[in-house]
Parts: sequence; C-alpha cells; structure tokens
Amino acid sequence: MSLPPRHSDPIAAIATAPGRGGVGIVRLSGKSLAPLIEALCGRPLRAREATYLAFRDQDGSAIDQGLAIHFPAPHSYTGEDVLELQAHGGPVVLQLLLARVLAAGAELDPATGQPRLANLRVAQPGEFTERAFLGGKIDLAQAEAIADLIDASTAAAARSASRSLSGEFSSEIHALRDALIHLRMLVEATLDFPEEDIDFLRQADAHGQLAKLQQTLVRVMARTRQGALLREGIKVVIAGQPNAGKSSLLNALAGAELAIVTPVPGTTRDKVTQTIQIEGVPLHVIDTAGLRESADEVEKIGIARAWTEIEGADAVLFLHDLTRVGATEYIAADAGIARALATKLSKHIPVVEVWNKLDAAPAQSRADAVPRSGVRLSAKTGAGLDALRRTLLDIAGWQSAPEGVYIARERHVQALRRVDEHLAQAAAHLASAAQALDLLAEELRLAQNALGEITGEFTSDDLLGVIFSQFCIGK
Repeated sequence: MSLPPRHSDPIAAIATAPGRGGVGIVRLSGKSLAPLIEALCGRPLRAREATYLAFRDQDGSAIDQGLAIHFPAPHSYTGEDVLELQAHGGPVVLQLLLARVLAAGAELDPATGQPRLANLRVAQPGEFTERAFLGGKIDLAQAEAIADLIDASTAAAARSASRSLSGEFSSEIHALRDALIHLRMLVEATLDFPEEDIDFLRQADAHGQLAKLQQTLVRVMARTRQGALLREGIKVVIAGQPNAGKSSLLNALAGAELAIVTPVPGTTRDKVTQTIQIEGVPLHVIDTAGLRESADEVEKIGIARAWTEIEGADAVLFLHDLTRVGATEYIAADAGIARALATKLSKHIPVVEVWNKLDAAPAQSRADAVPRSGVRLSAKTGAGLDALRRTLLDIAGWQSAPEGVYIARERHVQALRRVDEHLAQAAAHLASAAQALDLLAEELRLAQNALGEITGEFTSDDLLGVIFSQFCIGK
C-alpha cells in the first residue's frame, strides 16, 4: 500500500506515558536514519542490538546515558528505519532529548552538505501504528487491537486484545473472505460462460457452500459481539424514587462508598458514575437523582439530568423500596415512573425491576406483595446482589467462555451484520426459480467489501483518521 504524502516525512515522539518513571523512550521512524544516528550516538549501531552510550547534544556534551536500538527497514514496527532511545524517564530529560533529535535532523551533514533528516517532525497521535498498517506490517483490526490492549480496563479485555493483535480475529475474517471469493468465482464463471452446458453452481454445491459460509459467520459474529462487550461494556442507570436506595446499591456494586447516603430524600442531585467489572465485563453504573415532582431548582436540574441518562442507557435498574410497597402514595408514584419509562425508552432498552431493602421489609412484602419478576435484594447486607449481577450479564449478552474471545469494536459488529444481510439476500437469489445471478454476484461482492472494511482492505481515509487519532502520541 502506497503511503500518502505526509507519511514520507520522518517522525519522532516520546513513546512513553507522561510523568516520571525509571525509563522513558524517544522513538523515530523514517528513511535512512544513519546520519542522525551518528549525530545523536556518536557512532553507527548494530541492527537490533541494544547499545549503552551517551546521547549527544550539538556541542558533543551528554544529554543523558541510556540504550539505543536501531531497527533497519523493513524489519521494524513501521516497516521504515526505526530508532529507539531509552533514557531516564524524567519529563525534562525526554523533552531535551526530543528537542535534540528534531534539531539534529535539520543540521547539515558534513559529508553531504544536506540536512541529516529533512522534514523531521513530531509524530501525530497513532502515526507510528498508522505507518505500520499502511506499510502492510499489520492489518486494521490488529492496529485497533494495539490501542485496545493499551486501554484495556480488565484482564479479560487485555487477553482478548492480545489475541486480536496476534491475528486470531483477522484470520477468522480472512477465512470468511476466502470462502466468499471462491463462491464469487463460481457465480462469475456461470455468468461469463452462459452458453456452456455446465451448471457450475449445481456441480460445486453453491447452495451448500453459501449455507456453510453463513453458519461460520454466525459463530464469528457471536465471538465478535462478546469481544465488543469486553471493550465497550454497557451503560446501566439506576432509577427510582428518592430514598429507594439507589446510592446504596451503587456503593454495594462498586464495593466502595462513592455516593452520599442519608435518610434525607433528594440527597443525590447529580449523577455519580462508576465502572465495575463482572466476569471481566465492564459495566458503567450511574446513580441518578430520585424521580419526583420538586419545587427545588437544583433538584429539578438533577432530575432532568437523570432522565437524560436514563434515555441513553443500555439497561435501567428501576429500584423499588420494599418497606413502602403498601403505601398508596408510593404505589402511585412508582406507577407514574413506570409509565414515563415506557414512554421515553426504546422498547430495546431492558428495564429490570429491583426490589430493595429486603432486610428491613415486612415478611409479607418480601414474599407476596411484589411481582415475582425482577430481583429482590438488600443493598445494605448484600443479599441478592449476585442475582442482580447475573441478570446484568444476561442483559449484556455475555456468555462465560471468554478464553476464545478476541477484542472487537462496534464497527466490526456492524460490518459483520452487513455481511449477514448481503449473504441472506444472496441466498434468496440463489434459491429463487429465476436465479438472478447478476444480483447474486452483486450481493456477494458487497459482502466481501464489508469484510474488507474490518481488516482495512476497503477503508476510507476519514475512517483511518478517526481510528488513529484516538491513539496516544508515540504509538
């Protein structure tokens, strides 16, 4: 893949996270780094061998001492010449070293009279990995897995990202693509030679091949949804009347005192968010203001924000107070909230009925006064929390088999859904009496293009810009 003009410039950046540390790395990538290596290190470097030396300033004095490693093209991360300078991890030291690198690139080489590394500049976020992708070192799914491995918030997500980076996800996509290409070949052969008395599709069992392809796609889609869940998690909003125990439930799920809990109704005025992990799946749980009519301006703002969060949720925990289920006023208020939820929420957003204060409720309330559906629990004692956790995992669609899951993104899920739709249309054309082979061929072509979007074979520059801009600088 040819590189866009801006990728012909050599680049440099601090590759380690901001702050102090034992070691910090300045990374360079470009063509023919030998003159710059001579200026910075005072001598040539052996390929892929760590060399301990002083990093030289323009006057020959040492900025710092550390390890220098040269990765000659094409055997490097980006496919270009790559130089890594491993210095002490102080921010001032690394900034001085980066400034020296940039200045050395502009200096004239005594041997040639030309700049040692013309147009050397600071790298943009993700530009090293983008060059690795554009240079054919990795595909787009693997490039995204690098960012996901860095950003992983759970051990399961990290392991899954590592599997994607090693190429497991890409291998699945390539296998689907190869099967699709073979099927396209059969269809195209039938279109190209209609006069031949040979039914390519029947003899090659095109029906069976397409059915097998669809079955394989179903399995890949299931694993991809699990991988996207590990990366993205779901947004869970706790809603209900004041003093139902919403803040207590958030604290119980998080295992920490995050939200203020008092007997005073309306204590929570703004949202409180915490990400928790259940079997490695991140759940972004949000505690909101109690839903009621209020004349207090601040509380009204909090209630409005609560409804905003509720409408944007992936799941809503509608919390009830078991100690008040017999009160007429309380029942009417709960019914009003239920009607509002039914009106405001999409039918695809599940609402879980959660009956709290099991420890303090009368026996009749615990057993008979509430519907059998939903979850009974005590945020105070923890009774019933495991049932709620299982319910949340069920809502998320998580299946407890994470070892075979690779990390994935929502765009991967959407692309595979388009593949599924095109294959379904292709199957319909193949099964019809008319066998509209031109339409069949087009659906198969569109399915292949959708697969190509995942690995980057068919990808717009705009999408690449969005993906790599989310990386850290130096990666």
